[in-house]
Amino acid sequence: MCGFAGSWQVPGLSAEALEGLATHMTDAILRRGPDDGGTWVDPAVGLSFGFRRLAIIDLSVEGHQPMRSASGRYVITFNGEIYNFQDLRAELEQAGATFRGHSDTEVILAAVEEWGPEAAIARLSGMFAIALWDRVEGILRLARDPLGIKPLYLGFQGGALLWGSELKALQAHPAFKPRLDRDALTLYFRHGFVPSPYSIFEGIRKLAPGCMVTLRAPSDPLESRPFWTLKDVALAGLADPFQGDDAEAEALVDGTLRRSVARQMMADVPLGAFLSGGVDSSLIVAYLQELNPRPVKTFCIGFGESGFDETLHARAVAEHLHTDHTEWRVSPQDALDLVPQLPDIYDEPFADPAMIPTCLVSRLARKHVTVSLSGDGGDEVFGGYGHHLSAAEGRLAATASLPRGVRAAAALGAGSLAHLAALLPGGRAAFLGDALASRAATYGLKDPVAYYRDHVADYLGRGGELLREARQPAYLLEEALPLGDRAGLLEAFQYLDSMMILPDEYLAKVDRATMSVSLEGRVPLLDTEVVELGWRLPGHLKVRGGRGKWILRRVLAKYIPSEIIDRPKHGFSVPVDAWLRGPLRPWAEGLLRAQDPETRGLLDEALIARMWREHQAGVRQHGTSLWRLLMFLAWKARWD
Repeated sequence: MCGFAGSWQVPGLSAEALEGLATHMTDAILRRGPDDGGTWVDPAVGLSFGFRRLAIIDLSVEGHQPMRSASGRYVITFNGEIYNFQDLRAELEQAGATFRGHSDTEVILAAVEEWGPEAAIARLSGMFAIALWDRVEGILRLARDPLGIKPLYLGFQGGALLWGSELKALQAHPAFKPRLDRDALTLYFRHGFVPSPYSIFEGIRKLAPGCMVTLRAPSDPLESRPFWTLKDVALAGLADPFQGDDAEAEALVDGTLRRSVARQMMADVPLGAFLSGGVDSSLIVAYLQELNPRPVKTFCIGFGESGFDETLHARAVAEHLHTDHTEWRVSPQDALDLVPQLPDIYDEPFADPAMIPTCLVSRLARKHVTVSLSGDGGDEVFGGYGHHLSAAEGRLAATASLPRGVRAAAALGAGSLAHLAALLPGGRAAFLGDALASRAATYGLKDPVAYYRDHVADYLGRGGELLREARQPAYLLEEALPLGDRAGLLEAFQYLDSMMILPDEYLAKVDRATMSVSLEGRVPLLDTEVVELGWRLPGHLKVRGGRGKWILRRVLAKYIPSEIIDRPKHGFSVPVDAWLRGPLRPWAEGLLRAQDPETRGLLDEALIARMWREHQAGVRQHGTSLWRLLMFLAWKARWD
């Protein structure tokens, strides 16, 4: 796990100047790779590569990057881990390749020389972002892993093509001139993060998961081509669903997950796992402990003021599996002290409150290990969210089965009652109006994408209201669902979760949190073999009897008694509403007062003032909307 950056401009700078640019860019992301650093430049073409290394596999100098291939033709910077590199190495050795060291980076280069860049990258199994220079053809290739586990930003600034693992690396280049992208800003206020392909800055984009950009000149258009798509995987799975019984499904899932965890255990440094006590993390830890001769190091934190305490459940799992468990009871002050640091860690506006516990548990783990596995991805692949349950067995599924005319009439009635409730005095009337409006939205279901956009991904409905001139950008949730007639509501929601919220919110949250403390995070449930299997499993193996992730629960019961695991699903609760009325109020009011003229011109100050008053008075809960606003203001004060 590492970080890289680079630039390509019209020739004219000296080698020393290009090295200085690359070093300055990668110094901005030093925490991604504190163990080593390097540059490679070619003044004849105006190209510079910079790299920071967090040594995980082959800790020797043979793993140093940027790295040149055996023939000298290719130069690479690579961030991530390739879990099938030993299999690829054996195949390449049979074809005559020889190796100096034991790193996966060297295997990538040998594969590129043997099979060509496109074919080689398509065969990689893991998490990665890659910059590859072909010195013979003069071609630059930039690629990102299939699920978007590792980030890659790229774009043009001042005549230079810039790329890097984080925005702060691009901002360190002297050609970078920050200009807010108003489309991206609208999407941020709608969703609490910036969806791909946008970034918060004009001219800079995120490379889409599973895609590669091929450039013959620094001014070439940034046209990406996919080498792996979730659409193809989903269509293939829906066309060829698993036909076995429950026991056969259990055995297949169990074996596939065990193989994924075994592959992701490889490391030449200490390794552990985040453990919340939920289904996903508990299953990962169960495999780790089964495959490890010594107690696995596991980590959990808890907030004393939350409505529940995850440490109790995690401790029960750890005791049953006999792990070497460490927990941290986080005080409110521990969490509050982190808040002003968030804009440095997340260098793009980001407002998922779960970034706070994710950063804190990463800090805890880094005291003991350099690599930590997590259960991220289980909900998307195996149907674990509330909207999955509703789509398969809940109110939404029942509503979808009604005739369109009946749904329209019910939606109209609930909507009218919501408007009436909003006119009544008191806070309870406001909450009643919100509940009726939500019911109206359910009855008003027209198509899965529109429902998902408006009532799952944007359940607050404040995306456009906080901005004076909101846009309607083109992005995934304005496009038709590409899954055909075989996909029901459950499959539609899983696809949309995996295409947008998973890479751009949840995986980005984990990447920045772990990398801020030089910790490598791995996600075995997002191995492409696991994802492909998940799309072959029919809905009744994912949601059954009012429970999501049915098949994972059945597999987990082989390792941990159900009474330890069977409990209501929780995310990690962060008391943002209470904090904004209490200890965070001075910080928040300071940000609201300190807005610059540009920011005041962007935002609806009257609406914001009203929301703040209502929230402080307890008339309505605006915590999530206000948190999005405050995270933007804090980011802008730091970076723009």
